[in-house]
Amino acid sequence: MPTLPSGRGLYAITDGPRADLLDAVAQALAGGARLLQYRDLSHDAARRHSEATALVQLCRTHHVPLIIDHDIALARAVGADGVHLGRDDDDPAAVRAVLGEQAIVGVSCYGSLPRAQAAARAGASYVSFGAFFPSPTKPLAARVPLDLLRQSAALGVPRVAIGGITPDNGAALVEASTDYLAAVSAVFAAPDVRAAAQRFAALYPSDRESAR
Repeated sequence: MPTLPSGRGLYAITDGPRADLLDAVAQALAGGARLLQYRDLSHDAARRHSEATALVQLCRTHHVPLIIDHDIALARAVGADGVHLGRDDDDPAAVRAVLGEQAIVGVSCYGSLPRAQAAARAGASYVSFGAFFPSPTKPLAARVPLDLLRQSAALGVPRVAIGGITPDNGAALVEASTDYLAAVSAVFAAPDVRAAAQRFAALYPSDRESAR
């Protein structure tokens, strides 16, 4: 089964159309993001293809995998490293039939441990849980308990925490053994994107030391 890069850390998720997307992503990567997800729910296919193509090259320069939110066809077209699947998307096996066995396939599991167990059995590369805190990106997202991270420790795949996470509240999630902290606005709406990413990366000091 395809695996994520060794270590843990920040999973930065872009926040839709913005004129300075590539510069903002470059700053997040320079600040220590370990994974990047391109999330753009608009319908401008040409712009999305152009941006995703540029992000593939940028992420490769930093040796960081690029994950495309939902759009399997776009991921295949630009040669991205994988996709992230939601509630209404295909299962990991169907995705790998399109993208190849080495694709990284993440699955949103919200607050459901049974969904995460099923995703792991189906070959998910990682599962995500959330929202753990009030989320400006998805204000209606249901809250999930911190203990879910401890309950899911035996899944055998990396676990991502998402939903209103900041460098200030993320420490509790790291202590609860989450592998990655996913952040949208706490990174890309920050006045200094690189500094925000560095604050997240600092929550995983042992991983930063081992990466040197």
